[in-house]
Amino acid sequence: MIHRIYSSLPSFKNLEFHSGLNFVLAEKTPGATERQTRNRAGKSSITEIIHFLMAGTLEKNSIFRDVHLKNHSFGLEFDLGGHMVAMEREAENRSVLTVAGGEYNHWPVQPSVDMRTGKNMIKNSLWKIVLGKILFELPESEEKYGPTFRSLFSYFVRRQSVRGFTDPFRQNEKQQPYDQQVAISYLIGLDWTIPQKWQSIREQEKSLKALKKAAREGALGDIISTTSDLRTKLTVAEARAEQLRRSTAEFKVLQEYRELEQEASDLTRQINRLVDENTMDRQLIDDIEESLQEEAPPPDTKLEEVYREAGVVLPALALKRFEDVRAFHQSVLANRRSYLRGEISASRRQIEHREDTIKKHEVRRSQIMGILQSHGALDHFTRLQQELARLETDVENLRQRHATAEKLETGKTDLDLERQQLLRRLRQDHNEQSDILRMAILAFEEISNALYEDAGSLVISESLNGPQFEVKIHGKRSSGVSNMQVFCFDMMLMRFCAERGIGPGFLFHDSHLFDGVDERQVAKALQLGAKMADSLGFQYIVTMNEDALPTELPGDFDLEQYIVPTRLTDATEDGGLFGIRFG
Repeated sequence: MIHRIYSSLPSFKNLEFHSGLNFVLAEKTPGATERQTRNRAGKSSITEIIHFLMAGTLEKNSIFRDVHLKNHSFGLEFDLGGHMVAMEREAENRSVLTVAGGEYNHWPVQPSVDMRTGKNMIKNSLWKIVLGKILFELPESEEKYGPTFRSLFSYFVRRQSVRGFTDPFRQNEKQQPYDQQVAISYLIGLDWTIPQKWQSIREQEKSLKALKKAAREGALGDIISTTSDLRTKLTVAEARAEQLRRSTAEFKVLQEYRELEQEASDLTRQINRLVDENTMDRQLIDDIEESLQEEAPPPDTKLEEVYREAGVVLPALALKRFEDVRAFHQSVLANRRSYLRGEISASRRQIEHREDTIKKHEVRRSQIMGILQSHGALDHFTRLQQELARLETDVENLRQRHATAEKLETGKTDLDLERQQLLRRLRQDHNEQSDILRMAILAFEEISNALYEDAGSLVISESLNGPQFEVKIHGKRSSGVSNMQVFCFDMMLMRFCAERGIGPGFLFHDSHLFDGVDERQVAKALQLGAKMADSLGFQYIVTMNEDALPTELPGDFDLEQYIVPTRLTDATEDGGLFGIRFG
């Protein structure tokens, strides 16, 4: 239960509450004019303060952003997990709350000491975890589309600012259908994972529609093709990638690859040069041998003729004898032949030496080429890896496109099947939890019948969109009757939460709930609220204008004993909750 609401704002009117029914009244001060309405007394601001201190977000139009309030803290003293705790928060430092008093050793997340102020502080995000765990037994990490503390809590403190009184099953006019289904299922004990899964299907259907629209309008270009075409491309790409993956796995990197490659090239050039030199020497040998075969000494008759002519032409010369000349000529020829044979022998030796060198070079080059064939260079291996990465990226891209194409072609059918399966699960859950459904229906009926003879019945049904909650009434529905359906539903939730041992332990109804409601029904509702609060052990807080209080009360029901000491009015400048006029 809530014990106290307070603030550091000096003019703020602190509110103290007791167990059971509590009335916060905005009264009409004598002499106040009709224009001095109580609607600005701050009754609805109480709900905003409670939400602000119960891990709510600071909205753009929040009253706490007002220049008069943003530097002041607001406090809430209430029971949490069987221990009283006081929490404070201010708009300027809204990300954290101060633990101003009470026990917190049982919290799943412990506050930390602020080194500057020495106060125990806790982040708002962690405070939300603490509240969810202790009040509603929620896990410390929220599941996607699962129940959240803020969604569940908002059924117990509805806000008029978000039109929380227009529909029993919505605590906010912007609340999503799945959130209603999950929250209500969780609070009354049904399988909330079924509507959670339904929302996942809705999101998939939404994505599917968007993809189909984009494909139909050509916005995706060639990204989405037919499943069969993409399957072929994917198969080929996967095979190429696998082949390259094996090659890369078997690749051996040789660090000296470039040196050996250069040595092999040098050996090839040397071998080619030696072969060319051998060819030239063999040609030289052939020329010399041919010259030796063709070259012969001149015949003696020719020599004699030359010698006679020399005698005639040169009579004065003393000529040698013929035999001496012939011997000299033969000696010249012999010397020339000996020289040429020496050249041939030298060339043949060089050829043999070159041949030996060529053989050695070829053996070494063969060794190098064998190494190079079984190993590879690092940069070549890097290029292989890069190519493999590119191919794998292409494969993944094709795989995603193929999955998208399949989703487009078969998605709706698959999602329709999932909806049918969820509907089957939902019906099975409702059959298995028939006692819970019966209790909810009868509780709503009992509370409703206490107010009206025929106010309506709670109907919980199964559909292809998840569990459906509605109130069926006979005849025309007035705004007052609709508001009382909210009252009946909230009281039913309080009964379920009390029996299950979950919930905040208090229910807050703003005066807007009773707008347009017949005075007799208001009296019955307040009496019933007081009775249920006492019997089930929860706190029921109601704000109301003084002149809207019912004058005819049933039996011995006395409202005066439930009115909190602090009264509000907007007839004077300092009569409202904050004690100042602003906004």
